[in-house]
Amino acid sequence: MTSPETPGPLTALLLAHAPPERREALRTRSGLEALLEAHLARGREAWPTVTLGPEPFLRHLARHLPDAEGPADALGQLRAADLYLACACAEGEPQALELFERHVLQKVSARLGVPPGVSLDEVLQVARQRLLLGVAGSAPKIVEFSGRGSLAGWVRIVASRIAREPLGQNGHQELFSEPPEALERMLSRADPERDLLQAHSRHVLSESLQAALAELSERERALLRMHHLHGLTMDRIATMYGEPRSSVARHVAQARERLLKLTRRELASRLKLDRQELESLLGLVQSQLEISLHRLMA
Repeated sequence: MTSPETPGPLTALLLAHAPPERREALRTRSGLEALLEAHLARGREAWPTVTLGPEPFLRHLARHLPDAEGPADALGQLRAADLYLACACAEGEPQALELFERHVLQKVSARLGVPPGVSLDEVLQVARQRLLLGVAGSAPKIVEFSGRGSLAGWVRIVASRIAREPLGQNGHQELFSEPPEALERMLSRADPERDLLQAHSRHVLSESLQAALAELSERERALLRMHHLHGLTMDRIATMYGEPRSSVARHVAQARERLLKLTRRELASRLKLDRQELESLLGLVQSQLEISLHRLMA
């Protein structure tokens, strides 16, 4: 009796991540190891500067295996190079993020039509956020790319849908969806200065922060979200935007200072406090900014 053939290393990785109901068909597929080797080689050839091991690539491929009822050679017809780049982006590989910006997102933007009154830059900011970072704790949307069509075409569809979403109250695409009243939870209840904030003051503080954020550009808001909420380093943000690290660090600092300045202005105009009370409140706002941004933008 002939013993079953031992699967090759790439086939074994694919089987380990494939749904149980698909494993038997994969085991009996002729030439699977050679096909997987070819897919991996095609990705590495297309993107030689990207560092991506076989395991994450095959895990991504296993997530998007063609249906058993699909075309006989659907697995062989995958866009391996595009799948490789998408997988590397999902893994946060710096070179992949830079190549995605240059070879995919910039080309998509040149061919993307947006409705009147919608800013292309804002659409691209939201697209970067959803595709590469995710929203409200969800995985980056790029993990959904299956490789059955071109990556550029798939990203164009995502961006087109974003461009046609309803605008926020300030006429911008929404990166943050916290209602204004949720901002009242921004301050630590254990802070010794909390007694300064009576109910009216807390409400005004919420309104002031909301108004200040609304005045920031989409780029400023996106930078603050990436750095303060997602904890991305300046190096990674610079890679995503294809800009020098020093430039990105300067823009993040400027956005943070502008948010503080605008919040101070709003508070000063809305609250009837004496100078000492106002300065104490402003200092509390600044000391709690990290917490504030996290809770506001989550």
